[in-house]
Amino acid sequence: MLNSFQPLAAKTASTITALDAQQTFGELLKQVTEHQSTFKIQHSGGAVVLLSEADYEGLLETLELLSIPGFRDRLQRSMQQVSTGETYSLAEVFGDDE
Repeated sequence: MLNSFQPLAAKTASTITALDAQQTFGELLKQVTEHQSTFKIQHSGGAVVLLSEADYEGLLETLELLSIPGFRDRLQRSMQQVSTGETYSLAEVFGDDE
């Protein structure tokens, strides 16, 4: 079922060398914190990813939610219900306060 799940927005990390990252570290931090950019920093020993704290926390939250048994199936069903108009208004759910 996960294969049919579509993320709301996919980010593509810009790839840079470790040397370029070292020389422009201040600008990288600014891009990440102010514009939520993501960078893949390539080094001879491998690669690392530089992302904002908000993006990191979002990834952890997503992992936590997806670890709940049945969550993905319920989410997929909910998305299908919204797309086919199988929804209720707040007034229908909670009653009309007027």
